[in-house]
Amino acid sequence: MSMASQEAPLLPADDSDGKVIISVSDEEWSEVEANDGLAPPFSWRKLWRFTGPGFLMCIAFLDPGSLEGDLQAGAIAGYSLLWLLLWATAMGLLIQLLSAKLGVATGRHLAELCREEYPQWAGIVLWVMAELALIASDIQEVVGSAIAIRILSGGVIPLWVGVLITALDCFIFLFLESYGVRKLEAFFAVLIATMAISFAIMFGETKPSRKDLLIGLLVPKVSPSTITQAVGLVGCVITPHNVFLHSALVQSRKINTKRKSCVTEAIRYYYIESAAALTISFVINFFATTVFAKSFYGTKIAGGIGLENAGHVLQEKYGAALFPILYIWGLGLLASGQSSTITSTYAGQFIMEGFRNLHMKKWIRALITRSCAVVPAIIVALCFDSSDTTVDALNESLNSLQSIQVPFALIPLIKLVSKEQVMGFFRIGFILKTLAWIVAAFLIAINGYLLVDYFSNEMQGLLLTSIICVFLMLYLAFVIYLIVRDDSLSVFRKKSPNPTT
Repeated sequence: MSMASQEAPLLPADDSDGKVIISVSDEEWSEVEANDGLAPPFSWRKLWRFTGPGFLMCIAFLDPGSLEGDLQAGAIAGYSLLWLLLWATAMGLLIQLLSAKLGVATGRHLAELCREEYPQWAGIVLWVMAELALIASDIQEVVGSAIAIRILSGGVIPLWVGVLITALDCFIFLFLESYGVRKLEAFFAVLIATMAISFAIMFGETKPSRKDLLIGLLVPKVSPSTITQAVGLVGCVITPHNVFLHSALVQSRKINTKRKSCVTEAIRYYYIESAAALTISFVINFFATTVFAKSFYGTKIAGGIGLENAGHVLQEKYGAALFPILYIWGLGLLASGQSSTITSTYAGQFIMEGFRNLHMKKWIRALITRSCAVVPAIIVALCFDSSDTTVDALNESLNSLQSIQVPFALIPLIKLVSKEQVMGFFRIGFILKTLAWIVAAFLIAINGYLLVDYFSNEMQGLLLTSIICVFLMLYLAFVIYLIVRDDSLSVFRKKSPNPTT
């Protein structure tokens, strides 16, 4: 049976749970039945069948916000934060593996489970926070794509027109999903390959020192002058909406959740492909950071480099070999922006359906989630020129907005994967649970630093200071509530039985 014949449309209108389904061949089911209670041996063919969700997930590690964090870290801190990039990616991998495990073992994604786990008022707060984080990320991605279009057009296409062009990607999404999930995954694979090739070319052009790269990767070092870039680098890698997204993406393969062997096998393959995907994303981020560390660390212009002028300053420094480096940068940025805007649209659909239990036609969902980002992005494009430092300041504000949402994805995720009522046999053990809480505490502390630093710079006037203080108290109170909430108060009710054989 061909793969195409096995695919169902992505989020079909008549699918009551809004999930992607790919049938599994009769031979594979027979193999599972023959190994009663045990997962079948490793198969490269099966790994290929499960490959896809992890690569869609890893795009959030490569969005324009992440690239800007890379270039600023490299330009200001040199190679000294490469070790942090490595460990931030490793922490991101742990979080995404937990998200994947949750989705596979329960047959539902994080937003759905949060709606059932928490009282209505808390669910609404979590939903609003997830939507705010998604909109903030999407604005960055849309504006990043528009900047790339402006670069590639030689400045002919203004920023606001680039935003409108980027808005059309939701129609690409709708077109591809009608042909099956594998076509969509292939499209994203092309975009990731485009980014990898573009940044690899720039990496080769700059010829960084291997010794310095090795020291940067292996020797932890953070100086007072680079702590802002260090915090920003970690904050750019961990995005709240991606945690919600991955728990839904893994359900694109039909899993018999009533059998431990099937679930165990699926989790194993998803772990492998997620690790491979984030390894590729780390290499791309590594290339981007290294290029700007080699080119601008210690120079007078290091602090003034942004997404648009980055290509121009690289062009002035290195000129062109086979291709003008300005357009190589623009092409990589465009692939980053386009891929991440489409996955954000995708995540927005799951978040809206999961938290609010809203089921609507897919084009309406895509239009709503896309409009939430495009309208603010057009306003930004019309008010600010992309070469203005105001756009960089806007990006910092949007990063801070996303940072404050991190606890509202991580805390529910860890508490859910730790509960036997939710995960059954597949709940995480004490060691993994402890490690997850340590990572969460570190990320919350990092993002808390960003939050305090940002608001401390914005506090001007008694009224504004009072409003910010009230907001911070309410924010802290809700985070504490999520952490200490008694699990016995859960309103969760299982809908699908956990594996028993």
